[in-house]
Amino acid sequence: MVGEGEKPKAVIVGGSIAGISSAHALTLAGWEVLVLEKTTSPPTGSPTGAGLGLNSLSQQIIHSWLHNSQQLLHNTTLPLTIDQNHATDSEKKVSCILTRDESFHFRAAHWADLHGLLYNTLPSNVFLWGHLFLSFHVADDKGSVIVKATVLETGEVIELVGNLLVAADGCLSSIRHQYLPHFKLRYSGYCAWRGVLDFSKIENSEIIIGIRKAYPDLGKCLYFDLALGTHSVLYELLNKKLNWIWYVNQPEPKVKGTSVTMKVNSDMIQEMHQEAEKVWIPELVKVIKETRDPFLNIIYDSDPLEKIFWDNVVLVGDAAHPTTPHCLRSTNMSILDAAVLGKCLEKFGADKLRSALEEYQFIRLPVTSKQVLHARRVGGIKQGLDVPDREPFNPKSAKTEDSEELLQRNTPFFNDVPLLLASILSPS
Repeated sequence: MVGEGEKPKAVIVGGSIAGISSAHALTLAGWEVLVLEKTTSPPTGSPTGAGLGLNSLSQQIIHSWLHNSQQLLHNTTLPLTIDQNHATDSEKKVSCILTRDESFHFRAAHWADLHGLLYNTLPSNVFLWGHLFLSFHVADDKGSVIVKATVLETGEVIELVGNLLVAADGCLSSIRHQYLPHFKLRYSGYCAWRGVLDFSKIENSEIIIGIRKAYPDLGKCLYFDLALGTHSVLYELLNKKLNWIWYVNQPEPKVKGTSVTMKVNSDMIQEMHQEAEKVWIPELVKVIKETRDPFLNIIYDSDPLEKIFWDNVVLVGDAAHPTTPHCLRSTNMSILDAAVLGKCLEKFGADKLRSALEEYQFIRLPVTSKQVLHARRVGGIKQGLDVPDREPFNPKSAKTEDSEELLQRNTPFFNDVPLLLASILSPS
């Protein structure tokens, strides 16, 4: 229980976008928060990482966390005003437009830039860097949760006590595993090569001149290239960077450890380059080849969960709804999870924690469940896999009406704002 005059306390496990968003939302709701993160320090510079797209709702939420200072977010992102799907003929190395939506209101960010923006606007004592989560248990009276963690620098095991444990520990969540020990992720049937090309020192090179000619709306367009049985993504990030993704159908890889990112070697990268030459137009292949340190993600999701909270423990982000990335949902769902959770806790107060978590689950679960399944379907279509109720997709013969389902705006609840958030997001 929370003593009179004391702030309720939440322990958040995981310091990525879901965790740092939860820290913002719960702080604004009047909670004291601590974030446990196993990495030893905040990301600096441009570490290996990926681009992401923020929808208009996430942008509004972040503005509310930053006291409506839109300039902060705009200074770290680029607009994505166009959503376009191409069909690429792998033999002739030419592309044609299948669908184009020019009313797309996203912004593109590098993961590290968004994380830095959110981190630098939190109190300095919120994050516990270099703390590895070990275990937790809920007190017998259900009034608190006790969390154990190792301080990596010293090996010391510490205990933290809070009124709430927020599991923001990703799609392989160990906290979720305690309640759902038989839960398994679903392999999508494909992996994704990813990379970010920093072209700040080669801006006038043949590579960059060529890619801008082939993709004339870079800097404002989210490009999807669809070839037979595969597809790729390309868009520009701030500070002269190009983010690309290439999805490749293959049997599920065997990996060690708990990461969904595979270790790659020079032979694997060389083979990937050779395969790219067979599929994509030369301009895109040159960008892929020029990119340093590409990495390979195994693409998973899961069937929707039936519960996302137990006692004093709640799931947010990929811990609550592992998803494939095709509808740019993962980051946006994480931000919205955090915002809704914060408003529910503010509405009910710490003494009615169960009611707050029930409302959070009631609001979020139907939305995220449909979005996960829609993203699964879109990925299957673009990869030419068997998808219920339609023939395998062939971009060479596809008509516009066959491709309409691929547009981002067809994602369920695409523009919906929960009533709980309407007041903080309404124009002043």
